[in-house]
Amino acid sequence: MIRLRKNILSILLLSLLGPLQAQEQKDIGTETVTVVKPYSPTVSDAFKLKSSPVLDDSIVLQKKKIDYNIFSVPVASTFTPAKGKAARVKKTPPPRLFNSYASVGLGNFNNALLDLYTSRELNRGEDLFDIGLRHHSSRGDIESTPLDANFYDTKLEGSYAKKNRDMEWGAGLEFQHQLYNWYGVAQEEFDPALISGLDETQNYFSIGATADIEMEDGFFKKGNLLLRRFWDATESGENRIVVQPTIELPITDELVTIGTKLDYVSGNFENESLNSTVNTMGSNYSHFQVGVTPSLLILRDDLTLNLGASLVYGLDTENSDSQFFIYPSVTASYRVVEDNVIAYGGIEGKLRQNSYYDLVAENPFVSPTLEIQPTDQQYDAYIGLKGQLLPNLGYNLKGSYTAENRRPLFLLNPENTLRTDDSGYFLGNSFQVFYDDIKTLGFFGELNLDINRNFTLGMNVEFYDYDTETDNPAWNLPNIKGALFMDYQIDENWFVGGNLFYVGEREDLEAQAIANATPSEFPAAIISLDAFFDANLQAGYRFNEQLTIFVKASNLANNDYQRWANFRVQGFQALAGVSYKFDM
Repeated sequence: MIRLRKNILSILLLSLLGPLQAQEQKDIGTETVTVVKPYSPTVSDAFKLKSSPVLDDSIVLQKKKIDYNIFSVPVASTFTPAKGKAARVKKTPPPRLFNSYASVGLGNFNNALLDLYTSRELNRGEDLFDIGLRHHSSRGDIESTPLDANFYDTKLEGSYAKKNRDMEWGAGLEFQHQLYNWYGVAQEEFDPALISGLDETQNYFSIGATADIEMEDGFFKKGNLLLRRFWDATESGENRIVVQPTIELPITDELVTIGTKLDYVSGNFENESLNSTVNTMGSNYSHFQVGVTPSLLILRDDLTLNLGASLVYGLDTENSDSQFFIYPSVTASYRVVEDNVIAYGGIEGKLRQNSYYDLVAENPFVSPTLEIQPTDQQYDAYIGLKGQLLPNLGYNLKGSYTAENRRPLFLLNPENTLRTDDSGYFLGNSFQVFYDDIKTLGFFGELNLDINRNFTLGMNVEFYDYDTETDNPAWNLPNIKGALFMDYQIDENWFVGGNLFYVGEREDLEAQAIANATPSEFPAAIISLDAFFDANLQAGYRFNEQLTIFVKASNLANNDYQRWANFRVQGFQALAGVSYKFDM
């Protein structure tokens, strides 16, 4: 039935298509069509099926229903998952700290070194006791002189410090004994009988007490106190008292600091200056200073500015002479490029109190016949740059100009064989203090390189040009100084360090005292001291946290240079020792 219907439809379609093909072959001519309305295309709705087709097939496959049955059997399990833990970074244990150590060393020239120190904390660190003992000595001879060149320096210190929430204070005591010899006499320069009868040894003694206090709240912020007695084997003596309280006053956002200072020094010398051919009387000195230094601290972003002035009253009580001084006290720093370039400068002045103790610390070969006067440092103007050229390379450049009145210079005493002093310092083998007004132009440069945490290297150099009021040379002051230093921690056990110092040429004066003449009439000649360098090296090995052995070598080049005129130094020196840390 279905096939019959399909055949009838095919016959009808063919009968209709036949006439259409005949008409396409007939020529019907041409016509002109004029479009009145422009073409406007539109989009009609898409044709959608109105109903879903119904499947009409004689064969339809039916899905077979399947039933699934699961045969479950319970299984016992003893597994318990462990809790996860974060991995920890292994930390390097902090070094153990000991409260005591001892160091002992021995070397050629009978050099000896001793260093002892102990510290004890009480009340959870609120109370702290410190005790230290240091000793350095040498009993070696120097070939250039017939006199003994021994020396030793022993110092015993003890201190107590107290800390609490609002205040910290401390006090200390120290005792020091130094022995030096005036050995600056050349071989065969004097009669052996005169040399054999000399007592060239000088002993210095000092005992001092210090105290300091610092407050957390209040106007009074801190204070320092120094009491010291200093004397020698020739019956010369000196007393020193220094009191320095500091007050801070906040004003709006700024801080005003008022520093005060009371400084008193007095002493006596039993012997007269070697510029005199007779030793009939000694000399006394006494100087008192009181000063106030108010300053205003201004902080602005990268700028730090300190504006102040120092007002000082100085009194020479021995000669009943007094004077009032006003000094500038202005400093500033500015971060030009963060920590890479920091510009700084200032102009400061002060009345510097000179003392027998300080002069001996600088030159232990002075004679006990000195004149003690304060130094009027009118101003010290400086400007510089510092910072980091590289992350591990720091620098500091500074230029300065200083004007000082009565600056003390060390000058060789004249040879004075007319004197009959008990001690042998009158053969041109000791130094006096010569005061001169000096203007100094200086330049300082420094580089510090931290190659890594274990290796540091640094160097500095200084240049000076002096202009003296007396037109004399700046006695014993070099025009150039330099230093090179290194520290290297090779590994956990080995370490090494070294330094090299260079001091340029200096000038001094050799003179001979004659009877019935002034010092300016003494026969004299200027002498030049050669420049020198001194290389030193030290190395050590740590067996553990407590035990270390070390070796120190000084004057590696074995230079026979003069640190002071006629005072030559020991040659190559080597010292070996051991250091031990412990808890007492």
